[in-house]
Amino acid sequence: MIENMNQTYHLDYPALTMFQMVERMAVATPDAPAYEFYGRQTTYQAFIQRIERAARAFVAAGIGPGDVVTICLPNIPQALDCFYALSRIGAVANMIHPQSAQNEITFYLNFSGSKAILTVDMFCQKVEAALQKVEHPVTLLIARMQDELPPLLAAGFTLKAGRKFLRIPKNDHTMLWRNFLKQGTADIELPESVYDTTRTSVILYSGGTSGTPKGICLSDLNFNSCAIQAKDAIKQDLQPGLTMLSCMPVFHGFGLGINIHTILIHGACCILMPTFNGKSYAEMLAKRKPNFIAGVPTIFEALLHIPQLEGVDLSFLRGMFCGGDSLSVELKKKVDAFLKEHNATIQVREGYGLTECVTASCLTPPDTYRERSIGLPFADTQYCIVHPGTDEVVPAGTEGEIILTGPATMLGYLHNPEETASTLRRLADGRTWLYTGDLGYMDEDGYIYFRQRIKRMIITNGYNVYPSQVENVIDGYPDVAYSCIIGVKDPRRMQRIKAYIVLRDGVEGNDACKERIMEYLKLHIAQYALPKEIEFRKELPKTLVGKVAYRSLEEEANRLEDEKLKEVQNV
Repeated sequence: MIENMNQTYHLDYPALTMFQMVERMAVATPDAPAYEFYGRQTTYQAFIQRIERAARAFVAAGIGPGDVVTICLPNIPQALDCFYALSRIGAVANMIHPQSAQNEITFYLNFSGSKAILTVDMFCQKVEAALQKVEHPVTLLIARMQDELPPLLAAGFTLKAGRKFLRIPKNDHTMLWRNFLKQGTADIELPESVYDTTRTSVILYSGGTSGTPKGICLSDLNFNSCAIQAKDAIKQDLQPGLTMLSCMPVFHGFGLGINIHTILIHGACCILMPTFNGKSYAEMLAKRKPNFIAGVPTIFEALLHIPQLEGVDLSFLRGMFCGGDSLSVELKKKVDAFLKEHNATIQVREGYGLTECVTASCLTPPDTYRERSIGLPFADTQYCIVHPGTDEVVPAGTEGEIILTGPATMLGYLHNPEETASTLRRLADGRTWLYTGDLGYMDEDGYIYFRQRIKRMIITNGYNVYPSQVENVIDGYPDVAYSCIIGVKDPRRMQRIKAYIVLRDGVEGNDACKERIMEYLKLHIAQYALPKEIEFRKELPKTLVGKVAYRSLEEEANRLEDEKLKEVQNV
């Protein structure tokens, strides 16, 4: 039986849409910058004007409350304008990655029933091809990055990269975004903004257990409460004049919920970066001096080795937040040392969450770090640890499934009542709990410790092995940059453990290196959990948000194992 834990305080969540939360800041601070794109700033007042112009264009195109529009863009101004314009008219923003494959785009459009898709010109050809198999009419809107760049940069971009994509399809369903906006004339009346906690405002996607992505339906309350809770947990003022380097992508909960929405509803400024590039990121840090940065571990690991940051004073940083994947103890130590060496007075703070609750719902406090802990739950969010799949709470310090409840918990999965019923469960306390599928435990003081995705567990010789624990040890070896542990099919052991390792620059990946690493691992890992194979790679495949794509490595290794087995059988 789960009991309702007492909280020392509660936060206020205004009955406002996402657009109205931003609009409220525009009334309070009209001349403060809302976002910046390569040095070109847009004030809150101008931002609202841009949003409403886009909203009127959508109304003119016949798109209104409940209609779905897909946003397939990197972090550029048109993505923000479109996102909040859809919120303004009560439509649904279906967020997908612009680098999605052609067939994936077709799936997303069919699955969501999107009436339109906004993409950037460089992906126009792929999207146009994807539309050929969509089962209903879709308007294709094309944005151009150079339309938002300062004049000199715009000219240079067009001459170099942009000129390749100047031609667009000539048909009755395709239009440049800038021409589309011209339809948003001042005489078009916008519908009243309606706040409804049961309405899907945003659809984000997460990998499904069957290989089919799951559409996660999120409301205005989900996004607003997450942003308000995050600001409270950060324990730092977010106000006009402060900036966030917004590099995490808008199609991802972490990027959209923290890097964008949390910043905008508190009056600070988003410095938009369309993609992550180590050199560009370093130059942006040094030049724009953002007060806050947030990213996945691979971004922060990359920062440690970028020559452009050598000797750069980072004392302007007020917060560095890591999420999206586990931050190993060793990497945290390295990043903290890096920050100290560069005059920053902060440490990297790890958070935890799922797209099913927008993004983060737990964060390491600014002044109390407990090793391997992901911190304390946000205000108004309660965590419990239960025996997997049940509502039986386990004692403090005992490992089980992490479940949570709070105002940011999703409405459900799109067109998937079975998965929704399995993940969102109404328990005896009358509240709906989100079953995360993650293993962890809670200490007596309420600090949460993440262990592993339940389904990522490797079973070898009857023993349970959690890859992140082995990766954590490997990453602590001085010659290792980062690693990934997978299970490979094995007729005798069920699965055998394989390690993929990326070494630091200048370290040669040979047999002697493997032996040194194995001797190190024997001191820290149980015999049954030791890798049976080590493979060195220059880099490992990444997901669209920068996590190591362990599933790709699993599929590759198991495919090779099947081929070997067939060869043996043929002999």
